[in-house]
Amino acid sequence: MNGPDTNTCFPLAHYDRLCFLKNIIKNPNIIVGDYTYYDDFEDVHNFEKNVRYHFDFVGDKLIIGKFCMIASDVSFIMNGANHLSQSVSSYPFAIFGHGWEQAMEGKTYPTKGDTIIGNDVWIGYKACIMPGVTIGDGAIIAANATVTKDVPPYAIVGGNPAEVIRKRFNEEQVAKLLKLKWWDWEAEKITAKLPLLTGNNIDLLLAEATET
Repeated sequence: MNGPDTNTCFPLAHYDRLCFLKNIIKNPNIIVGDYTYYDDFEDVHNFEKNVRYHFDFVGDKLIIGKFCMIASDVSFIMNGANHLSQSVSSYPFAIFGHGWEQAMEGKTYPTKGDTIIGNDVWIGYKACIMPGVTIGDGAIIAANATVTKDVPPYAIVGGNPAEVIRKRFNEEQVAKLLKLKWWDWEAEKITAKLPLLTGNNIDLLLAEATET
């Protein structure tokens, strides 16, 4: 066998609180890679509820890579939450109409673009990801962290606002892992290299990966 079927919703038998996320998402502006899972204490369908202020007319996307691990109550704040910040008032007058319809004429609400989560990213319980953030491959987001800026690959961040606590590996190793892109391997190769992927001998992984 070469791992679970990536097209199944619930890969753990008799357990419906962990899902392969791509198989339950209905919003076309949420894009999720293979094997990324979401674990929820109550109902996995809470995931889309926790993607906040994600309005179709804004058009921003939440893009999540492969093999990510997303804990319960993680929230993603999207660009629909943004208000004017350089004006005298940040109040959204126009949405209420009744003579206020023209308040935004010639103006636009600020946007920070798509929110992008890399591959093999672990996002801890109740973390909050703000609009337009990019989280690099292999990063770890601590529980309750509020991520307001980009996170480098293979960094561990925590706090509010989240800051880098440490890097998981040195810069040379990170560069090699980013080039390796193990998450793009065929399932058979991933299965064969599991002892190395779950170990800490990066040099041996890199050596063996290039031989096959």
